[in-house]
Formats: sequence, structure tokens, C-alpha cells
Amino acid sequence: MASEKTWHLSRRLFAVGRTAGRRAEAGGVRFVALLLATLVLSVGLASVVAVHAVYAGKEERRIARTPAVSDGPAESTGNSTRWLVGSDSLAGERRFSVVYLAPHKGTAPLPPGVDHWPAPGQVVLSPALREAGASEDIDHRYGQLAGTIKASGLDEPTEWLAYVRPRDGLAARESDVIAGFGPSAGGWLAPGLEPGTGRQDDKPEWMFQAAVLGMLVLPALALMFVAARTGAHARDRRTALVAALGGRRRDRALVAIGEAAQPALLGALLGAAAVTAPLLYDLHVPYTNYIISSGYLRQYGSWAGLIPLVALLAVLAAVVLADLAQRQAATATRPHSAARTAWLSRLAALCPLMILLGVRGPDFAGPDSAARTLISWAGIAGTVLTLPAAVATVTAAAGRVLTGWGQRHSLAGTLVAGRRTNAHPGATARLVTGITVALILLMQAVAWQGLFGSQSAEAQHTLDRVGRSIITVGARGAVPTSDMKTFLDRLPDTEAVLLLPPADPTDANSPMKLHGDCDALANLHLPCPSTTTRISEAPQDPRLQELIRWTPHGALLLDVHRTNTHDLAKHAASSAGQSFLAVLSRNGETLSIPAVKQLASEVFPRGAQVRTPGEGQLTAGIPNRDQGRWSALFGVIGIAVLALTASLSAMAEFLRHGRALAPLSVLTGGLRVFRTSSAWSVLTPLAVAGLAGSIIAAGLAAPITGNGVSYIPRELAWSAAGIVLLISVLMWLWAATVAVRQARAWRPRGD
Repeated sequence: MASEKTWHLSRRLFAVGRTAGRRAEAGGVRFVALLLATLVLSVGLASVVAVHAVYAGKEERRIARTPAVSDGPAESTGNSTRWLVGSDSLAGERRFSVVYLAPHKGTAPLPPGVDHWPAPGQVVLSPALREAGASEDIDHRYGQLAGTIKASGLDEPTEWLAYVRPRDGLAARESDVIAGFGPSAGGWLAPGLEPGTGRQDDKPEWMFQAAVLGMLVLPALALMFVAARTGAHARDRRTALVAALGGRRRDRALVAIGEAAQPALLGALLGAAAVTAPLLYDLHVPYTNYIISSGYLRQYGSWAGLIPLVALLAVLAAVVLADLAQRQAATATRPHSAARTAWLSRLAALCPLMILLGVRGPDFAGPDSAARTLISWAGIAGTVLTLPAAVATVTAAAGRVLTGWGQRHSLAGTLVAGRRTNAHPGATARLVTGITVALILLMQAVAWQGLFGSQSAEAQHTLDRVGRSIITVGARGAVPTSDMKTFLDRLPDTEAVLLLPPADPTDANSPMKLHGDCDALANLHLPCPSTTTRISEAPQDPRLQELIRWTPHGALLLDVHRTNTHDLAKHAASSAGQSFLAVLSRNGETLSIPAVKQLASEVFPRGAQVRTPGEGQLTAGIPNRDQGRWSALFGVIGIAVLALTASLSAMAEFLRHGRALAPLSVLTGGLRVFRTSSAWSVLTPLAVAGLAGSIIAAGLAAPITGNGVSYIPRELAWSAAGIVLLISVLMWLWAATVAVRQARAWRPRGD
């Protein structure tokens, strides 16, 4: 009987909470806030699990395809393969593995994902490589296409990988003998022979997890706590009343859960849908061009299934704790002292000085001085502390101007909006803190990410200067002079020179050597000597300048040798790997690197490495660029969540006073007061924070540069500001609509 009464009371209290939630003055706002908080928290926690699932799945695939070297004479049994890992790249893209392999017989173990041995001169490519390299005719670069690599042989759906079986096999001196793949093959694994570049290019899992936690989960938690306290003023008084009537903590908790259960449950259901979809289909992540394999996620499907439940319980727990906490606001009757916000003006006065210190302060230190970074960090820290106060002070000052304007022109709505804005600068500072701090941290993260790839920026400068009017060609492996001469003869409308670095780069008197015929030397604006001439000044031709720039050397000493085509081919073949064979366009036009690579594959047994001067550094920096896209994506999402959090908080605070403004609709004869007041309470602070914060954050990141060029894309700064502005406009329209509806429903009752 007692349990029946307890159950009945619990149901009644739960129903009381549900009814109170529907009738609360900010009930609709809190409903949306709790729904979004549960949904965003579900997605954030699911992202943590997804990152681990992808890293674990990739590692499993990599181990399964790692070559195994037998302890015994595997080659004598015939069930072995000669194996050599090389690399290549597409124009302006990251490098990828090109594996040359030659089985001793057709029954040798196949690499994972390959269902049959390609014939000599054939190639097997990954689907993503075929798609990305279609414009460069990648299907025929290394030979005849024999098929595609299955998903089981790739560490991720977007991996670029090629298996090539050379038409003439592989020489013993340049390759390794493997017995199979993965732990099941026996012997010992040789990680140095592993195909793919992911292990070298990927950042450690903990770094990616830190980005997800900091840019997705933390903003989601902030949204959760703001949602829990939305409309808290009336709810605190209700909680105090229930306590005064003898209600226990359990009773108050049931009322709180009843009020929050419906939106939180709906958010959990939407979160479950968002979490389930990637388990069924591969997920294409926008902006990053990355595809998350559903197969990896399904291995952690049980964890993914619990995530919406965890988010639901976390939100309900936050709601209960927020309602049970004793707060002065529930019983206090004294007005807040103005002295509490007096410190804002003092902090605001320091903000311009902190910005100036962060932007221009590093210029007073040397370019390589540690003090440069310390000064920049001091300015950034000071800006983080003072910028919210500055935004609040500017908004309050605008409120005073608005008040005067309303008084002079008898505009009641403008007058009320101005006075409300001027009266609560502390609330404005708290409102914009999260957005301004997030913008500054995002720009710093992107700038430092760009600095780590600063050498690739230097290579990009070379490419911008000379384009592809000069390229270097390095044959893979030893090639005969006849093949080198055939290659040079088949190059259309080009000249070729051979640059050899100094024999001893540490010796200032050790010169570089440049070989070429008269036409090639004239193309570079060099004299054509009868034998040899020495140059000790910077050459006139920018192509030669860049070629020398990317060649290790000491003092600039260049011996120019007049050489015919046969001797040039002989020198190039004999010094392969130790020289730079440069191919020049006769008319200065762009050379087709894919066409030259195709020709090299036709002439040389394993093709050649073809690229512009310094392009190796540019290619090495591509993974850093791609990972920077993840930082930008997570950062923009985090800023959107924080902007949503701040706008919901501002909207709830504005609606808390909505009933007090309702009589003004009678006195002013219109509803404009609500639109104006909501604009200055919700729209203005967030819009100012988004625009000013983006500009200041980009300025603070400007000193972080390796070559005088900012690493902050304009698109990123404007996207972040645009998202904040869009959310603030939408929330302003919503707040104005709700306030107008409240005013129309108001009737005089002596309050």
C-alpha cells in the first residue's frame, strides 16, 4: 500500500513538472535548449568513440597488411615475393605509397585487398586514387590497370595506394623478400616495409581526441548547463515553495525531471538517429574530404548505442542538480549593487593595450627570440581577460546613446531598450565570454598548425614564382644510359640540364656543377663556354635561382659545363639519386608533370620521381594542411554551439522580463518596444562579439608566421563571424516573437 502511494505521488509530481514546463514563461526556450543540449552532447560523445574506432580499425588493417619476413629461406620455396615500397603524388596533393612487387610464383601470398596477381607491367589501384587521379590518367601511369584494391586492403576508404608489378621484375639489390602478410604469415613483421603513408602522416590519437573534447564536448557541456538553468528565476522560487511545503529533495527532483524529460528524451532520440546512421553507411565529412568507414564504427556499435542514453542521463542529472542547488536568487529581495560591475570599465580600458601588445609587441623582439612568443602569449591572455568586458562596455555605452535618442524622439521602445542594455553590462560580459575566447583559441590553433608546415609555404612560394616551367626528374633505381637518352629524346619542346651539388657542401670552395648543351644554357640566360666557366653571382633566370635554392650548397659557386645530349644522359644515369636532372620548357610555358611521369614509366623500369623544385617539401606539408581542416571544422562547430548557448541564455534572460514589459504595449500603442529591446538584449552583444572577436582573433594570430604571410584564411574568419551573426539574428527574431505573443496575451490583473 505504501509503495502504491509512493508510486502515485511520484507520478503526480512528474506530471506537475511536465505541466509547469509547458506553462513557464521561457518554457519553449528551455524545451529547445534541453533538446539541443542532449543532441549535441550525444554527437560530441559519439565523436570521441568514433575517433577511437577509426584509429583502432586503421591500426588493425595496417598490421594485417604489414609484410612478414621469414626466418628461413622463404625464397627457396617459391612462396615469396620481392617487395619495394616507393612513393608518388598528384599535383598539389599528398604523397601516397607505390609498392613494387614481383612474386616468385603465382601461388605466393597476395596482399590484402588484392584478389589476383597482376601480370608483369600491370597495376592495381585503390578506388580513391583512381578517382582523385583521373585528370592525370593515373590508371595508365604505372602500366596497364588490372583491377582495384578492395576495402579490406585499405586502412581507410579514402586511402591512395598502388601495387605495381614491374615488367622486368625487381633486382635483388634494391628489394626485400617477404613470406606473407600479417601475424598469421609466420616469421616477424617488418614495419619498415609497410605500405601506406598514414602511420607517418596521421597525428597521434590523443591529439585528435583532445580536439574533439575541447571543441565539441566542452561546448556541448556548456550548452547543457545553460539549458538546465534556463528560466531558473521562477523555477527557483517554485523549488523554494515546494521545500517550504515539506517537499523532500526526491520530490523536487521528480518535479525537475518531469519538466525536462520530454525535451531531453526527444533530443536523445534524435541523437540516436545521428549516431546510428554512420553505423549503417560510410560518413562523408564535409570540408575535410574524409570518409569514415562504417565497418570501423560497427565494431564499437554497443558503445555507440549507449551514448544517447548517457547524454540523456547527464542532462537530467544536470537539471536535477541545478534545481536542488540553494541559490540566493530564490529568496533574495535586495537589488544588486552597481559596484559589482564597476570593474568592467577598468578591464575594458586595458583591452586596446592588450590587443596592441599581442599584435605589435612581438615586433620589438628578434625574429628568433623566445621573448617574441612570450610577448604574444601575454597579449593574447590579456585580450582573453579584457575583451568580454570591452564588448559589454561598448554595448552599455551604446545603450546610453540609445536612451538619449529615445528621450529626444519620444520613442518608448528605444528608451526602454537603451536603459536595459546600460543597466546590465555584467550579464553582457558573461554572455560573450565563451564566444570571444573560442574565436581567439581557434585562430591560434589554426595559425600554429600552419606554422608547423612553414617550409611547405616556402615551396609554395617557389611554385608561385616559376610555376611548372621547370621540373626535376629522378629515375627510380639504376637505369642504363640508353634509357636515359631515350627519355630525353622523347621529351617534346624541352631542354635539359643536370645540376650536381657540391662534392663537399661544408667546403666553401666546393662548387656545384651544371651540365647542358648550348640551347639549354641559353634558355637559362647562361653563357655557352667551350669547356667550363665559373659563376659566383646569383643567376639571372628565376628558374635556375629556385633550382639552386633547393640544392644543398655552401657559398654560391657554379661551374657551367658544355655537354652534348649523350654525355648529359651518361652523367644523369651514373649519378642518379645524387643529382638533379632539370627539364625546362623552351618557351617558358607550363610543363605537364603527369605526361612526363607517364613517359618515365614507359622508358624506365620503375618510372621516375618528377616534381618542381621544392615540391617535396610542399607535398610533405599537405597532411598538415588536411589536419588543419579538421581543426577549422571542429572549431567552427564549437563556436556555433557556444553562440547557440549564449543566445539561448540571452533570450531566456530577456523573456524573464517579458511580462514586465507587457503593459508598455498599451502605453505605447504598439509592439515595437519588444523587437527593439530584444535586438539590444540578444542580437547586439552577440553580433559585436562575433564580428569584433573574429577580427581581433585574426589580428592576434598574425604574428605567428614563417614567411610574413598570415596562416589564417579569410574564409575561416568570415565563416566564424557569419555563423555567430546568423544564430544571433535567428534568436533575436525568436525572442521578439515570443515577447510579442506574451504581450498580446497579457491582461491587467493589478500586478
